[in-house]
Amino acid sequence: MGTVKQTTGKKIIGELLTKANTLPKKPGCYFMKNSAEEVIYVGKAKNLKSRVTSYFNNSQKNAKTQILVSHIRSFDFIMTDSEAESFVLENNLIKKHRPKYNIRLKDDKSYPYISINYNHDFPRLEYVRRPKKKKGQELFGPYPTGTNIGKIIQVVTKAFGLRDCSMHEFRTRKTACILYQMKQCSAPCVDKIGMSDYKESLEMALNLFRGKRKAHQSLQFLELLMLEKAENEEFEHAAMLRDYIQEIEIFLSSSYEQKVEFVDEKNVDIISYHQGESETDISLYLIRGGALLGHRNYHFLNQDMLSETEEEIVQYLLQYYSENDEVVPERVITSLTSEYCSHFESALQKIIGEQFKIKVEKGSKKYQSLLSMTKKHAEETQRVRIENEESVYTGLHRLKDLLKLKQRPKTLEGYDVAIWQGKSPAASQVVFYEGAPDKKAYRYYHLEERPEGNNDFAMMREVFLRRLKYG
Repeated sequence: MGTVKQTTGKKIIGELLTKANTLPKKPGCYFMKNSAEEVIYVGKAKNLKSRVTSYFNNSQKNAKTQILVSHIRSFDFIMTDSEAESFVLENNLIKKHRPKYNIRLKDDKSYPYISINYNHDFPRLEYVRRPKKKKGQELFGPYPTGTNIGKIIQVVTKAFGLRDCSMHEFRTRKTACILYQMKQCSAPCVDKIGMSDYKESLEMALNLFRGKRKAHQSLQFLELLMLEKAENEEFEHAAMLRDYIQEIEIFLSSSYEQKVEFVDEKNVDIISYHQGESETDISLYLIRGGALLGHRNYHFLNQDMLSETEEEIVQYLLQYYSENDEVVPERVITSLTSEYCSHFESALQKIIGEQFKIKVEKGSKKYQSLLSMTKKHAEETQRVRIENEESVYTGLHRLKDLLKLKQRPKTLEGYDVAIWQGKSPAASQVVFYEGAPDKKAYRYYHLEERPEGNNDFAMMREVFLRRLKYG
């Protein structure tokens, strides 16, 4: 039986190699399919014929490639005019098909933003995570964890008399609320302030988040207002403004204490990576308005990469920017080679849209210290994680060995059934992808009631049958 299976496998690979040898020597994307015609891997190539034939010839392959090839039953391809276009197409195909053997980049955290919706006549400052791009919206951020940006929004809103109510409250209110009495809101809901004056106050408030120079001007405005209130013997209002100014100064000093003077208050992303013995880490430093606000870090196993390291990293970064396009930086500085910087810039420009102008460049002397710091961060993050055995891959590999699996499990699903006094049986499904919760894949099932009441085996059978139906 084993010999028959081996012969069949060689026959399929031989047929796939014959087909691959007929492919054009052009740039493009290819997608591998299994016996169910599902796309299990998407790749790009400068030369389709050369790349695809490499999967099926007798050359040495790593373990992951061998497993992938054993599941391939057919493939298809799409040609592009350039290699940059193939990066864009590959990114779109990965998002569409979510192939099993492509690495999905997942961030370990979301960062807070300040959002302003100019579609409203009297906009307010809003705290958001993972904002979606909207017409007429302005975003400030991302701000690092621990900034307490929610409290700062409250302080700035009260200091400049901006509205803090929902649109429903704003539209239905007939008289000014207590915040107006407490000098903490200008009450635009009942026409206590005109639109032009309100927008002037809003701009003054927003300048606090637009760089050190503009922030200083807004603080001076508040200080003069405080002195004016004190001279007019409005001591409670003056004391309130004094407290607000102190809170804002603390926020600004922490935001700009790591200020990078030579980036001229621009939005810049600094990206570097470190390839260790078994894992690769990508580190991304976020500079917004000239301040180093935080970082993001990703890591994955070297054996999961089926292409050159920099080619894979460009694809991961395209995934990142296509999914995190809230605030597009004006410049991206990387440790990639000039060739891949060029491909990355062309592809990224197509993904984010021509209305945004972005420059991707190899680190120059001007940015060398920041680039070195980013690379060191990638190295140290990997070292600390591995030494403390915090890598998800450590646990997944142990599970693979324990269950005697051929490859590391990527997706884990857990089920539980419950019933209340013989009625309303239900089940839950939780999913982990690469060791992290994949909450979008969680499911809840209402089950059939049975005459015998509680029957865990029958209920679990029903759950699995329904789960298998949707693949």
